Amino acid sequence: MLHPPNKAVASETIVRAQARNVSEPSASSSRKMWRFGGGACFVIILLAAFGQPLLGLANYAAHSALHSHILLVPFVSGYLLYLRRDQLPKKRVADLPLCILLLACGLGVFLFTHWLAFAERTPTDNYYFVLLTISFLCCLAAGGFFFFGRGWMRAAAFPLAYLIFMVPMPDAMADALETVSQYASAEVANVLFHLSGTPILRAGRVFQLPNITIEVAQECSGIRSSWVLFMTSILAANLFLKTSWRRFVLVAFVIPLAILRNGFRIAVIGLLCVNLGPQMIHSVIHRRGGPVFFVLSLIPLLLLLWWLRKGEIRVRPAESRSAS
Repeated sequence: MLHPPNKAVASETIVRAQARNVSEPSASSSRKMWRFGGGACFVIILLAAFGQPLLGLANYAAHSALHSHILLVPFVSGYLLYLRRDQLPKKRVADLPLCILLLACGLGVFLFTHWLAFAERTPTDNYYFVLLTISFLCCLAAGGFFFFGRGWMRAAAFPLAYLIFMVPMPDAMADALETVSQYASAEVANVLFHLSGTPILRAGRVFQLPNITIEVAQECSGIRSSWVLFMTSILAANLFLKTSWRRFVLVAFVIPLAILRNGFRIAVIGLLCVNLGPQMIHSVIHRRGGPVFFVLSLIPLLLLLWWLRKGEIRVRPAESRSAS
């Protein structure tokens, strides 16, 4: 025999279901708040632990022609994260193995740096900041994997990876790049001098012009503007291009572009000395002309970016039509 449902039992079941539905979002919200709160506390503690080295790094970058871009890198990474805020996954599961590995690497580099100082083998300012910045970034990444998980870190990979430009360029790397840039720029300048019809005698990096002798010195390598141009190309490729090969083409284009720009600058200064007088070697265009030639080098880079992006946009409708 069938009996009508008990109204009291039914109402109690509904109340329990409603309570469960209310409690689940509440628990999810509390977990979300815990992750963001815990992550914020972790960053604060990390900044306090690395406070002195980071302040030293900021002061070092502010007084260095080569590393002044370091002060802008955290803001660029933060802005990139803001742009991708809607693409970051909501579900976050801690990745303990990667967290432990990165934390061990960060603490290991930190202890090694301080061991060098304790053993009276203190590295130069450059290598000291290189090691401690790598240590800081490893610990920061470890916190990201613990509080937000692998999926979130994968989605935020580029903004976080861009922080690697906070690490100062090691002196050995800078010296090697400067040497290569000097000789390559001298070759370009030599070609430009010949194309202009200017009589010259050349011995390596030294050019004997009609009324002056110039040398492509270390300060003429243009390594600072070339490095910033490289960083700019990586940022532009990620923001405006989708296909990997187009991104690679844009970034690789920076190498010949930087050499051509620097050789062109040497040739311009040399021709000014020939045609206007040797005093032009002390002119503003020689001493402070780097930003002008950097802006000029942005023109072909932006033209290539426009051409690559135009080709990418043209390909997408064709692919969508073939798929339909």
